[in-house]
Amino acid sequence: MGGVNPYIAPARVKKPTKKFRVTFLPLNVVTEVDPSKERLGHDGLPFSILDIAEGCGVDIDHSCGGVCACSTCHVYLRQGGETCNPQSDDEADQLDNARGVELDSRLSCQCVPDGTQDVVVEIPAWNRNLVRE
Repeated sequence: MGGVNPYIAPARVKKPTKKFRVTFLPLNVVTEVDPSKERLGHDGLPFSILDIAEGCGVDIDHSCGGVCACSTCHVYLRQGGETCNPQSDDEADQLDNARGVELDSRLSCQCVPDGTQDVVVEIPAWNRNLVRE
């Protein structure tokens, strides 16, 4: 699906400039992100957690196609959250609808690490899409 949500302001993002690694828990999938290459997936912001997950075969549910119009791609940033773009008001509004929200909760479609350190992401059980069509 992918695309842009015309009803929200674009997220303020500092794109990564050097390689970094993202670990997806509890799957223990580790992937290296090289920002000099094309984006990894096709949904969410370029080099967002959702984009990176798609690129390495990790399924995170995202009903709206990664345009910040739902809360299904909710994840926890267990490490490296401070290297990500700040949460926008629109993202915070969507997270209000998510269950199990914690201080380190983010929408994976809107969360873009800047690459200054590795990131550890926990995908809640209810957000792991185990169905393949």
